[in-house]
Amino acid sequence: MDEPKVNKPKGQAVVFPGMAPSKFADVGRFMAVNPFARKLTAAASRRLGYPLLDRMREDDADYSTAAQVGFLVNCLALAQWAEQELGVEADVCAGPSFGEKTLTAYCGALDIEDAVWMTAELARVQDEFFETEYTDVVTHSFTRTPQEQLTEVLAELTARGEWHEISCYIDRDFFMVSLREQNLDWLLERIRSLGGFSLYTMRPPMHVSVFGALQRKAEDTVIGELKFADPHLPVVADQDGTVLRTGEEIRTMLLDSFVRPLRWPDVVGTLRSMDVGTMCVAGPDSLFGRVACTTEHFEVLAATPRLAMQPRRRGAVA
Repeated sequence: MDEPKVNKPKGQAVVFPGMAPSKFADVGRFMAVNPFARKLTAAASRRLGYPLLDRMREDDADYSTAAQVGFLVNCLALAQWAEQELGVEADVCAGPSFGEKTLTAYCGALDIEDAVWMTAELARVQDEFFETEYTDVVTHSFTRTPQEQLTEVLAELTARGEWHEISCYIDRDFFMVSLREQNLDWLLERIRSLGGFSLYTMRPPMHVSVFGALQRKAEDTVIGELKFADPHLPVVADQDGTVLRTGEEIRTMLLDSFVRPLRWPDVVGTLRSMDVGTMCVAGPDSLFGRVACTTEHFEVLAATPRLAMQPRRRGAVA
């Protein structure tokens, strides 16, 4: 008897990753040579009032303002490159964490100049806030720790009267937890004792409910100054997988990112329900396009500066 045919999902999603450290040496040539990146870099430089490439070369800190704007430019350029060279035609888009900023330009909620200004100003607001507030809070990421075990670990912190929050749900055994830095070594040891694997510690922290003052400052001085248009394709919110179709919903998602945790499995679930079978991750990414909950359900196209710089035959598909 013939096996029943299974209809494969046909939809395509473009996903803009959260920001990873990206040195000028890794992306400078791409930004200078790739035609999409060159055009976007010029637009960003005009809006910023200084040459973006020069500033990135001078200040090579992982999360400097120039680095953040450069990451946005590169991710957006790679999405445009993927449309031309890989034949990507997005039916929906998403942008976990920092990727929210990039998708605002990609989906048409903001023009590129406003997205650049917003990114630079939010970087300034965040730096100012954490100079004096929550200076002892960090966000630590780790994997190979199922949620049942993590729940027990966090219950121990609670019993000791120590504050903590889960900032990111990345996969079934992959999380990011925010806590006081004085408790970080204890957490590292507990994760290690359970067979977990620690990755990195972020300063400043992110996606924490007690950052309401930062959220209000961002709204009052940056996001509230912008007019968001309705997106020209659906956007999946990274906090809960809700499908967004208006500019005001995009605005709310950006503001919620300061105080609500990221839930990538919820985004995956929504994309599956929308019949997405191919996910193009546009930008340098070592996380969202590689975790099991992504690779088990989608064909992943990794549009990276390295791939875009490789010689290609016209019409070739990676």
